Amino acid sequence: MEWIEWFGEHFIGMFDAGGEQFMNLFTGIVPTLVVLLTFTYAMIKFIGEERVTKAIQFASKFMVLRYTLMPILSILLLTNPMAYTFGRFVEERQKPAFFDSLVSFLHPVTSIFPYANAGELFVYLGIANGLIQAGYGTAELAVRFFLVGIVVIFLRGVITERITYYLANKM
Repeated sequence: MEWIEWFGEHFIGMFDAGGEQFMNLFTGIVPTLVVLLTFTYAMIKFIGEERVTKAIQFASKFMVLRYTLMPILSILLLTNPMAYTFGRFVEERQKPAFFDSLVSFLHPVTSIFPYANAGELFVYLGIANGLIQAGYGTAELAVRFFLVGIVVIFLRGVITERITYYLANKM
C-alpha cells in the first residue's frame, strides 16, 4: 500500500511543480509580453491601419523586402499564428516562399521580441540559460540570433521562390 501513498504524493507534486512554474512565468515574462503587445498595437493605431497595409503591399513587390521586412513585420505586428495572414499581400506563386521565410523566423524573433512567438520562447531561453550558467551575457546572443535569422529567411525565401517557379513552369 506504500505505492498508493507514493503515487498520490508524486501525482499531486507534478501539479504543484506546474503551478509553481506558471506563477514564475506570470510574475516574470507575462507582464513584459503584455506591455510589448500593447506597444505594438498602439503603434499600429498611431500610424494607421491603412498606412500599414499600403506599406506592406508596396514591400511585397520587391524580393528583398518580401523575404525580410514582410515576415519580420508580420510576426512583430500580428504575432504567431496571425502573422500568416500577411501572405494575402503576395502573389499566389510567392506564397510558399513567403510562408517558408515567415516560419523560419519564428524562433530567431523570440530573442529580442519574446511576445511575437511566446510558445517557442523555450528554445531561445534554453540556449540563453546555458550561456548564463557559463558566465556569459545574452544580449550579444540575442542580436546575433536575430540578425542571422534575417539572413536565413531571405535565403530560404529566394530559394523556395525559385523552386516554386521551376515546378510551376514544369507543370
